[in-house]
Amino acid sequence: MTCPNTNKDRRQFLAGVAATAVLAPGVVLLTAPASARAPGEPATSANRWGLLIDTTLCKSDCTACVGACVKEMGLEGHDRPRTDAQYIRKVTVSDPETGHSHTLPVMCQHCAKAACIEVCPTGASMRRADGIVLVDRHICIGCRYCMMACPYKARSFTHEEQDNQKSYLPRGKGCVEACTLCAHRIDDGREPACVEACVTEGQGAMLFGDLADPASKIAQRVAKEASSRIRADLGLEPAVRYQGI
Repeated sequence: MTCPNTNKDRRQFLAGVAATAVLAPGVVLLTAPASARAPGEPATSANRWGLLIDTTLCKSDCTACVGACVKEMGLEGHDRPRTDAQYIRKVTVSDPETGHSHTLPVMCQHCAKAACIEVCPTGASMRRADGIVLVDRHICIGCRYCMMACPYKARSFTHEEQDNQKSYLPRGKGCVEACTLCAHRIDDGREPACVEACVTEGQGAMLFGDLADPASKIAQRVAKEASSRIRADLGLEPAVRYQGI
């Protein structure tokens, strides 16, 4: 099994890199957003990052979120598409009695009581203080227990040697991987790539924010509007909520 083994990549994967955004030649944004963390500063439990997805706005033929994820994470595939990593996928669910259906994006739900973490024998599956669930590929042994435990089928196994890797997402043959909620972007004060694409290219069905902040838009909507979690009966407390299902 071959996995990334540089401390630099590991730190970038776990914590992200705060960067200065260049807006135009000679114009630089010097003040980082309030949610950005300084390089090396650890995540804090004061935040609970999550998503609210309005399925009534999610169109079946829109794959902006999927395409953005593939590009952001460098997930371009191999000759065997069935083994390609897929951090987010579009799923269609139907009511067998009425025939009414919804299409919705499904990714790692970043559960507070994640089943993948419970079954991992090495501690490779882990949860940051701010609720983001990640995989430490340096100690992942490829047993795939986490893939079997996840009720959302949100994890992939890397079968091939990887190239075109991103510095913030080291990938390696023989390791399990999944949606990181774009932790590197969050740590830089930005939104996940899927959310950004949904707003600019899609229908604006995805809302990202801090569920622990009562003043945040997502927290206010969750408090005032009906939403649900996929397989809430399992008690895993996902950070992804859906409306309209």
